[in-house]
Amino acid sequence: MRALLQRVTKASVSVEGRLIGQSGPGLMILVCAMQGDAVSQAAELAKKIAKLRIFKDDAGKMNRSILDTEGTALVVSQFTLAADTTRGNRPGFSQAAPAAEGERLYEEFVRQLADQGIPVETGAFGADMSVELVNDGPVTIWIET
Repeated sequence: MRALLQRVTKASVSVEGRLIGQSGPGLMILVCAMQGDAVSQAAELAKKIAKLRIFKDDAGKMNRSILDTEGTALVVSQFTLAADTTRGNRPGFSQAAPAAEGERLYEEFVRQLADQGIPVETGAFGADMSVELVNDGPVTIWIET
C-alpha cells in the first residue's frame, strides 16, 4: 500500500458541495492499495503511521506521533498514487488494485488506524471529491509497504 501523509492544522473533504469528513490538527492521509496488497499491509501501514514521529515537541523537533498529540486523521482513497509515469505523457494506473479490492483494503486501513486509537474521518471511495487542507510545516511524507 502507498500513503501520502500531510501534517495539517485542518483538512476537509466534500462530495458535490456537501462536507463528508474533516480533521485537524493531525494528518491528511491519501492512501492507495496496489496490485497484490493484503490485509497485513493495511495493518502494517496503520501501525507505522500511528507511531511516526512527525509532530513537534516542546523544543520544536519532530519527536511526537499523532497518538502523542491526540490528533485526528482524514483518510481519502487516492488511486492516482499508483501512477506510472515512466512512459509517455499519460500516467498509467495498472499497478493499482482493482476497485473492489482497493475499497476492501482502504476500509481495512481505516479500521486499523482507528483501532490504534486515532479518531478517523474519511472521504467516499471512488467519488469525485474536493479536498481542502492547511499543510502544517509543510510536512509531507510518502510511505510504502
